[in-house]
Amino acid sequence: MIPFDDRDGLIWLDGKLVPWREARVHVLTHALHYGSAVFEGERVYDGRVFRERDHAIRLQKSAEILDFEIPFSLEQMAQGVQELIQQNNIPNGYLRRIAWRGSEMIGVSAQHTRIHLAMAVWEWPSYFPPELLQQGIRLTTSDWVCPPPNAMPTASKAVGNYMIRTLSKHKAERAGFTDALLLDWRGNLAEATGANLFLLIDGALHTPTPDCFLNGLTRQTVIALARRRGIEVIERHIAPSELAAVGEVFLTGTAAEVTPVGRIDDRSFAVGALTRQLMTDYQDLVHASADDVVI
Repeated sequence: MIPFDDRDGLIWLDGKLVPWREARVHVLTHALHYGSAVFEGERVYDGRVFRERDHAIRLQKSAEILDFEIPFSLEQMAQGVQELIQQNNIPNGYLRRIAWRGSEMIGVSAQHTRIHLAMAVWEWPSYFPPELLQQGIRLTTSDWVCPPPNAMPTASKAVGNYMIRTLSKHKAERAGFTDALLLDWRGNLAEATGANLFLLIDGALHTPTPDCFLNGLTRQTVIALARRRGIEVIERHIAPSELAAVGEVFLTGTAAEVTPVGRIDDRSFAVGALTRQLMTDYQDLVHASADDVVI
């Protein structure tokens, strides 16, 4: 394992490319103490970030929800992304951008902190081991639940929202599972630790309503791909008991792409034809040569 603070390459930091090991912040940075940061994870395919502008727009919106404004335009970020990919020579990989409050103030109130933005890119293959994509990953239900939107800024891709996901995934891995499945605060199915959930029931795709977790960009893309094939997609609240009627299960996310699920707790599922078709459709789409590939 190569530590992320000791790598070759360049990182885009506040508008400039700097050597990887020199991209640092102070220990009294507000974001480190109070979680005042938002981020995006993006995939690079054939030298181009899939839905780059949509990721940038979501970053801006996430920052607005956390009461700060990113001091770079969509165009400046897009230019920085391309420079970063080219200078690091990463035609296929993963790009992370993060915006945060700086170290000018430490305390709950931090309205006069400087806002920083950094972007980094590196090679990263499949999020889950390829062999698991054949049989499906194994999920276990987490003890943690997605909080209501009036308890946490759930519409923001904020760093603090991910602590319960880290705790959930650690416990799942220790128990021999690949990932964890979170319920929402009402007891309905919600999502995995970093990916949205889809269920095939009686020929239609059902997916939880994203009212207390992110409506993922990959989720939106896969819904469009399914509907393009004439598959009915239903967004609704889904009780865990309904898993008894499910034929196929898969996850969607920028990192996870389209990932089959072979087991949830003690219940097994086949990696079926629809899941495999959408896996293929998604890969065809992200590798399309046209600039406008969003459907």
